[in-house]
Amino acid sequence: MSRFKMGKVQPAAYKALDALDKYVETTAVDKLHRELIKVRVAQINGCAYCVNEHTHDALKLGADPKKMYLVGVWREAPNAFNEAERTILEIAEEITLIHQHGLSETLYQKALSLFGEEMTAQIIMIAITINAWTRIGVSLRMEPEL
Repeated sequence: MSRFKMGKVQPAAYKALDALDKYVETTAVDKLHRELIKVRVAQINGCAYCVNEHTHDALKLGADPKKMYLVGVWREAPNAFNEAERTILEIAEEITLIHQHGLSETLYQKALSLFGEEMTAQIIMIAITINAWTRIGVSLRMEPEL
């Protein structure tokens, strides 16, 4: 059974989240890195709609399909991802699984040294935003468009 569309039932809230999404698209974070964050968060949250959407977006941007197959197991494929990508994926995981321990001090300091304060804040906002979208997708059982 299909569920309601959030944008129709709560248009003001949807518009506000969409505005945040539009903001994160203007950040200095590399477009492929943004998609890595979105795919990893969607995988953790079990949002098939978002996994499909953002994997497709990454491929359109020129991501290597072999690399995209490994996003969910990036720790087991360390040579597939550079230091920046591994750090971004780890931030995505710690933000998504915030209830475990939050963003660890070690990872926070590593991000600051790699990306600086401004870009680290942007990476965090991307993770927060896709977490909100995936929660809508899972709550409303949105299915991927194949």
